[in-house]
Amino acid sequence: MRKLQELKKQDENAAEREKQIVKTSVVGIIANVVLAAIKAIVGLASNSIAIILDAVNNISDAGSSLITIVGTKLAAKDPDKEHPFGYGRVEYLSAMIISVIVLYAGITSLVEAIKKIMNPVTPTYTTPSLIIVAVAVVVKIILGSYVKNVGLKVNSDSLVNSGEEAKLDSIVSASTLVAAAIFIFFGLSLEAYLGAIISVIIIKSGIDMIRNTISQLLGERNDPELAREVRKTVEDFPGVEGAYDLVLNNYGPDTWNGSIHIEVPDTYTADKLDQMIRDIQLEVYFKHQIILTAIGVYSINTQDPYVIAMHKKLKEIVFSHKYVTQLHGFYVDKSEKTIRFDVVISLDADDRLKIFEGVVKDVESKFSEYEIEAFPDVDFTGV
Repeated sequence: MRKLQELKKQDENAAEREKQIVKTSVVGIIANVVLAAIKAIVGLASNSIAIILDAVNNISDAGSSLITIVGTKLAAKDPDKEHPFGYGRVEYLSAMIISVIVLYAGITSLVEAIKKIMNPVTPTYTTPSLIIVAVAVVVKIILGSYVKNVGLKVNSDSLVNSGEEAKLDSIVSASTLVAAAIFIFFGLSLEAYLGAIISVIIIKSGIDMIRNTISQLLGERNDPELAREVRKTVEDFPGVEGAYDLVLNNYGPDTWNGSIHIEVPDTYTADKLDQMIRDIQLEVYFKHQIILTAIGVYSINTQDPYVIAMHKKLKEIVFSHKYVTQLHGFYVDKSEKTIRFDVVISLDADDRLKIFEGVVKDVESKFSEYEIEAFPDVDFTGV
C-alpha cells in the first residue's frame, strides 16, 4: 500500500512539474512576441540596427519557450518497449537546441554589427523610442529572473537556459540605451561597436550552455551529496556492514536508476538477504526517488578472530599505497585457501593498473599460502 501511494504521489509531482514548465513557457512566448513587435516598429522608425536585432532576439526567445514546451511534453511520455527507461533525456536535447539558438543569435548579431561598423548608418533616436526600450529592459530582466527561478525550482535546464537567454537580451537592450545616450550627448555613434561586444558575450554564453548540456548527456559524476545520502540510507539498515560501488544513472531530470553493493555477515541466509534487499530498495525509493535495480552482496567473515586479524593486516598493506581510497568485499575461505577483496584506486592516479598490481604483489608476499582473488574497482560517486 505504501509503495502504491508513493508511486501515485510521484505521478502527481511529475504532472505538477510539467504544468509549471508549460505555464512559464507560455508566459515567455506571449511576452517575447509582444516585445518583438514593439521593438521592430521602434527599430525601423529610428533606423536602429541594435533595436531591430533585439527584436529578432525576442523572437528567438519565443522559439526557445516553444521548444521547451515540446521537449517537456515528449519527456513526459510513458516508457515503452523501445525506450524502457522513458523519454526524460529529451529535456536535455531541448536544452541543447536552446543553447544552439543562443549561439546562433550571438553569431548573427556579431555579423550584423560588423556590417554596421564597415558601413555606418546614423540613427535617429526619439524620446518615446528610448522609453519603450527602457521598459523592455525592465520587462526582460523580470521575465528572465522569473523563468530561471522556476527552472531551478522544477529542475528544468531548458527553462534555466531560457531565463539566462532573456537576461542576456536585457543586456543587449541596455547597450542600446547606452549607445543612444553617447550619441545624444557626444554625437558619437557607438551602437555597432557596443553591439559587437555584446554579441561576443552572447556567443560565449551559448558555448557554455552547450558545453554544460553535452556534459549531462555524456554522463556527469553524480551529485556527491545525493550519493552520500543514498549510501547513508543503505548503511543505516541493521545488518549492513558497509555500502559500496554505488552507481546512479540519470534518465532525465529527477529520474534515476542505480545499483549498489552491501557487506553483510557471512551467517545470513538467502531468505533473510532477500527480505533485506527488498526493504532497502523500498526505503531508497521512498526517501530519494531512486530505483535500485540491483543490490549485490559481499559476505564478510564475522566468526573467526584469526581472519579478522588478517583483515586488519591486509588493510594496512593496501592503504600503504598512494591513491588507494577503498577496500571492501574482503572474505577469507580457509578451506579453499583463498582471499578475495576489491580495491578502489582514485581516478587521479596516472597508472591505476600499475598501482593495483603493486597492491596484489604486496598482499601475495604477506599471505603466500593463500590464492589472492583481487579486483580493481571504481568509485563513480566521488564520496
